[in-house]
Amino acid sequence: MRHHTRDELHTVAGIHANALRCPMTRDERIARWAELLEQDPDRALATLQETEYEPDIIRDEMREDGSPITIAFEDPVFRGEGLADDSYGEAKRFFEFTDCQLHYIVCSCHSGVTVRADAAAERVRDVAKPHPGLIGMLWDALLIFR
Repeated sequence: MRHHTRDELHTVAGIHANALRCPMTRDERIARWAELLEQDPDRALATLQETEYEPDIIRDEMREDGSPITIAFEDPVFRGEGLADDSYGEAKRFFEFTDCQLHYIVCSCHSGVTVRADAAAERVRDVAKPHPGLIGMLWDALLIFR
């Protein structure tokens, strides 16, 4: 068996740096999306109109140029990770969000026709936080007042 340096392997096998890296976790994808949005915090981003009223098949195809989802799709790292386009359905799949979570981030009913990029970043982070549910909140309250 002959051993090769990494440089030699690049010329022979066409190894790419991305092939040596593990896929991003959901939390890493969400954190990166928020960071991308915060790069231009004052930018006005387009929202999607009334996503909650559309049937699933229509909602999944919804997109707007310059939306928070577009910011994610413009990132070569996300495209390399498998983000195929800037549609609602693709963002839902890629970031592993529920309809309620993605609706909160991109729907016009929360901010109007546009949303500031920093506000969208805050929403991305907010929906990604674990929310304990009613029993967990009651338990936490009991612990506080012990």
